[in-house]
Amino acid sequence: MKFLNTFFNIFLFSSLLAFSRGNVTAQTVKGYVYGSRANGGQEALPMATVYWMDGNQVVQTDNRGFFTINRRANTSRFLIASFVGFVADTLEVTDFSTEMVFTLKTHNELDAAIVTARQQGTLLSRNSAIRTEVITTAGLQKMACCNLAESFENSASVSVGYTDAVTGARQIRLLGLSGIYIQMSDENRPSLRGLLSPFGLGFVPGPWLEGIQVAKGPGSVVNGYEAITGQINMEYRKPTVEQPLFVNLSITDALCTEANIASSLQLNQKWNTVLLGHFSAHSKPMDSNHDGFLDMPLSLQYNFANRWLYASDKGIQWRFGFRALQETREAGQNSHISTHASNVPLWKSTIKNKGINLYSKLAIPLKKPGTETSAVAPNMALVVDYTHHALDSYFGTEDKYYNALENLAFANLMLQFGIKEEHRFNLGLSGRYDAIHEELSALYTHPDLVRSGVNPFSFLGRKEHSFGAYGEYTYNQQNKFLFVLGTRLDYNNLYGWLFTPRVNVKYDLTENLIFRASGGKGYRTLNLIADNLGVLSTGRWTRFDNELDMEQAWTYGLNLTGYFRLGWGEKSSLSLDYFRTDFTKQVLVDQERDLDYVWFYNLDGPSYTNTFQVDLTLEPIERFSILTTFRYTDVQVHIAELGTVERPLMSRFKGVFNVQYATRMRKWVFDVTAQLNGPSRLPYFANAVPVTPHSDQFKSEYSPVYPVFYAQLTRRFRNLDIYVGGENLLSYMQPHPIIEAENPFSHDFNASVVWGPLMGCKIYAGIRFTLFK
Repeated sequence: MKFLNTFFNIFLFSSLLAFSRGNVTAQTVKGYVYGSRANGGQEALPMATVYWMDGNQVVQTDNRGFFTINRRANTSRFLIASFVGFVADTLEVTDFSTEMVFTLKTHNELDAAIVTARQQGTLLSRNSAIRTEVITTAGLQKMACCNLAESFENSASVSVGYTDAVTGARQIRLLGLSGIYIQMSDENRPSLRGLLSPFGLGFVPGPWLEGIQVAKGPGSVVNGYEAITGQINMEYRKPTVEQPLFVNLSITDALCTEANIASSLQLNQKWNTVLLGHFSAHSKPMDSNHDGFLDMPLSLQYNFANRWLYASDKGIQWRFGFRALQETREAGQNSHISTHASNVPLWKSTIKNKGINLYSKLAIPLKKPGTETSAVAPNMALVVDYTHHALDSYFGTEDKYYNALENLAFANLMLQFGIKEEHRFNLGLSGRYDAIHEELSALYTHPDLVRSGVNPFSFLGRKEHSFGAYGEYTYNQQNKFLFVLGTRLDYNNLYGWLFTPRVNVKYDLTENLIFRASGGKGYRTLNLIADNLGVLSTGRWTRFDNELDMEQAWTYGLNLTGYFRLGWGEKSSLSLDYFRTDFTKQVLVDQERDLDYVWFYNLDGPSYTNTFQVDLTLEPIERFSILTTFRYTDVQVHIAELGTVERPLMSRFKGVFNVQYATRMRKWVFDVTAQLNGPSRLPYFANAVPVTPHSDQFKSEYSPVYPVFYAQLTRRFRNLDIYVGGENLLSYMQPHPIIEAENPFSHDFNASVVWGPLMGCKIYAGIRFTLFK
């Protein structure tokens, strides 16, 4: 901690010198940004950009479209607002006591593509009390971004890796922990929970998204108690954007094909809808490392969604819709790799996912528009969400199966109001119901239990419900000082009363230097098999201790962000983060305690992570941007028989360097990204030297440091983008990702020790066509 204090003191002192400006007297402008349609009606635009004409300061709107921006004596009086798919608008500020209201119109000419491309690909939100990284539409288009899992290649905050070398399941990591500790949300509705956690990242097509917000730390209590390391919120294409047709088609050199279609339709002044369709297929077997196993499963996916918006003249908004998906993937051996095993059946796996999601979000203003300022006007909202999902799978042979069915329901009733403009309150009641039925083959347990006729997995599956109340208070001093205090109290039928306190603070030390601090508690019920599906691709038995805990952890964080002028424009920034997570209760999934088992048991000792990160964005010349980030992570956990050690397969560091250059009118756009991935501790049974931890010669072994390169070239026309690119250009792959691949039915077979890329160089090409109304 002494090093940390010195580090921040030096940065704070230097930043104060660099970012302080002579005149500290500021005036504040407040207002809203709305989107308009040609046939009438409007809606708030969250994350819209608002800035002075001379570029002296830039802010983003909140979920209500609200913004606060300071003006100094030497600043222009002309204020500009812009948002993806809308024409930027300019207003002159003549009275600083009056709220400014922007009503942006949608594009119907080439300007739509131009303005969209001018967005920063990744930016840090200036207004949010929580350290929030925003990946915009421009950022999602830096690469093919076939799905959500492939949308974070330019981020050091989020890492995405494979859970095993067979199923293709991918998992996000944030603050040194797996994605199960992140609260995923679909426009602020909890999503990708339960059975969706292994493959859910692949069920969110990138072209469906308008943006992604990555918030570090425990965040808000409004959506529940589950967020521990952070929240990732996905924003989808809006029904009000006047784009009746959008098509994205792509293909890779491995014959992976994908098609996405979106149609936003404005039926009349009150009713709007968007239709979203997705098809993808991987039909060419690939075995680049010649171990006899497919590098990636053969897959076929259909995905469809329909989202509606009703906006009445009285300010009532009703958003509702549904989504349905079906996917089949086939993995395993493509051929025998040894002649003596030619008479043995091939190790195969088939995984089928099928599900539907229904949702409704109703917002009602409690006072007529115009009776008081929008910042304090009370309103009420009701959010209801239901998910039905089935997962059927087997691993190796059809009698080693895992089948599950779930029904998840969520409801949230909230009341928002303000007292003056500095004090805002959010009060609510929420409930969650999880009914999960699971069947795990008895072949995953010790043969003695199988012969006894006892079902060793009768405890799997659960009916869990929790109901609670929450309150969140926000003090906003002209957006210079933000203090957010939230608490919630829930009763869980399995674990009793749960108290969740959280606090977030933002303070503008100067106009261009922002300090943030956060802290809070989170809880989570582990889905024993679904959250760890990769362990089924092993030859081991499973072993579960009795009375496994509900996981609990505290997370704390500090952030310091400075904005400065360097080269062209005001888009340069430097950000420093430090976050720590301490588990008070945790369920460990341990393959090192006993080589015969994958052992599930309660933590008995410390488990914590320390994460440091630096982000630097520069725009030295017009249309040339640089993004560089570096993250260092220290993850320690107490493992039975080993003591406190580095958590296995967690990379110590990650560095990202991205450059983008565009020609005039952005007809050509060039993107290059380089990643440097640090070492991770290997489980001792995967060491090159097979020495047990109890030996005097034991020494932990680590995976190598390795780079990954990406590049993309885009040519823009009036309504059409053509792009070509490549991923993992140097074809770096983890050697021998499957232990005992030549003996897949042996007890030592293990496909879950994955730390690097499983696929070589991938070349892709595609088109994006947009028809404007």
